Amino acid sequence: MVHRTARRKNGKPRRAYRHGDLRRALIAAGLALAQAGGPEAVVLREATRRAGVVPNAAYRHFANRQALLDAVRAAALSSLAAAMEAEFARLDCELAPVALAHARLRAIGAAYLRFAVEATGLFRTAFATPGEPPGGERGEGASGPFRLLSAALDGLVSSGALPAARRRDAEYLAWSAVHGLAMLVIEGPLHTLSTTRQEQIGERILAMVENGL
Repeated sequence: MVHRTARRKNGKPRRAYRHGDLRRALIAAGLALAQAGGPEAVVLREATRRAGVVPNAAYRHFANRQALLDAVRAAALSSLAAAMEAEFARLDCELAPVALAHARLRAIGAAYLRFAVEATGLFRTAFATPGEPPGGERGEGASGPFRLLSAALDGLVSSGALPAARRRDAEYLAWSAVHGLAMLVIEGPLHTLSTTRQEQIGERILAMVENGL
């Protein structure tokens, strides 16, 4: 079992977690808060209330609200990476190398845009606070989504679809274009467009990135 039930003085049940389980429970509560209300909603006291423990118990794992937000942000980025990988799984692996490389890059962008719309709170939280910048010129040590983008671009080069001379900094060009559209859709003037129109514009942005590299 993850926890056992104790009783507070008021008679209401209180959970007592095993070592490590409380941290996971607090992150899970933080993710639920983020999905519902974005990064502003990730509050340590509310996360502990949802986990069913007293607020002081959280400080064994998170020194303050920012520490919890950082952990929730990392988990949100992992969710985005998982969405990208799920998009990869739907690709036809029998495609020719060049076609498959292009398909993987489009899948990256499509998953990114879909995640922004369908999990807006998590998307906003994932990019709400400055984390560690992508490491190195090619993204070593970077977050999952950035690594997947880097790998897709490397695939374009290895398949011969992208000249190696044009590979440098391509992550930032592609990321900026797609992220910009995502923000316009979820928080900007494109929010009022129909889902069909948003998807059409998304397809054109992805084609522009693919052809422009």
